[in-house]
Amino acid sequence: MTNLENKKIAIVADWIKDWWGAEMVLSHMMELFPNADIFTSVFYQEKNPLFAGRKVTTSFIQKIPFLNKSHKLALTLRPLAMESFDLSEYDIVITSSSAESKWVITKPETLQITYCHTPTRYFWSHYHEYLNMMEFGILNKLALFLMPALVHKLRQWDFVAAQRSDFIISNSQNTASRVRKYYDREVSVIYPWVDSEKFIFSGEKEDFYLYVGRVIPYKKFDLIVDAFNENWKKIVIITNTDNKLYRELKAKSKPNIEWKLNISREETARYFSKAKAFLFPPEEDFGIVPLEAMACGTPVIAYAKWWALETVISNETGLFFTNQNVESLNNTIEKFEEMHFNYEHIREHALKFDKEIFKENLKQFIESKI
Repeated sequence: MTNLENKKIAIVADWIKDWWGAEMVLSHMMELFPNADIFTSVFYQEKNPLFAGRKVTTSFIQKIPFLNKSHKLALTLRPLAMESFDLSEYDIVITSSSAESKWVITKPETLQITYCHTPTRYFWSHYHEYLNMMEFGILNKLALFLMPALVHKLRQWDFVAAQRSDFIISNSQNTASRVRKYYDREVSVIYPWVDSEKFIFSGEKEDFYLYVGRVIPYKKFDLIVDAFNENWKKIVIITNTDNKLYRELKAKSKPNIEWKLNISREETARYFSKAKAFLFPPEEDFGIVPLEAMACGTPVIAYAKWWALETVISNETGLFFTNQNVESLNNTIEKFEEMHFNYEHIREHALKFDKEIFKENLKQFIESKI
């Protein structure tokens, strides 16, 4: 019998809306703890079979029209939403946090562990970038006026909330350094995972590049479009984000840039397998999507900062470009096209981040803290 048997466990997520890296980490926490209850500010994955039969508790924000679909506008409500959850009956509370889920309050005898994807970006590391790329439409000017004073107070609250967890786990050494800087906490590192059973190399590569993700400013879709408008090489861009930025970038894309909106995970996996290289231009805390590409034997061309330096091996599993501009990216693409990569070796490297390793490491960590 393990220490975790007969423990009542809750998993808390910031929100459950789209399905990207943080949600995939959540899914494997749910696999590891099949009887855990789920708490989140808003929930829009009712058709996802992963949640069938699971108890999902949402906050009062779920009942507020308009704000329940725009988590950015509910900025000041989300901390209150997390603090409103009654978690007193649970022995262990695990928060999957890139924002406010770590704000939950637990009893002294409850073991509270935060898996930190990043200290809240719009409070800390990327505050000025978010400030310069407001997405509130007609409310942008009002938001620009209010944000400095508002975020100053929210930073203080966020720091206090980060002290509530008994232990913090980060998804990379890069994130760990920011947890230490912004929250003044000791932190352990457990890398996220790649589902190697769903992402496999099934044949020869085809003559196109690939990028996949949410069309939001820091993901640098604008850099990808500008670079491929100039080099005229073929690229497929996959997203499920239909917003103003997506429509603007699609409108300016030349015919060599093919956009795919809201395609299935299975079809996306086929593109991963066939692409000649996967591009990854942002400064990322940890990128699961590039690992999925490498699990398909696909090399990664990544911006040489943060996460990529921990998982991409230069000249073996991919290449780095040193500046987030068109010239640097296109020069690296030209270098890539003169090289040959061992696709099987790339997949073997990605298997070091297999989901079973993540689950076992997380389980052992929690057991050691009981």
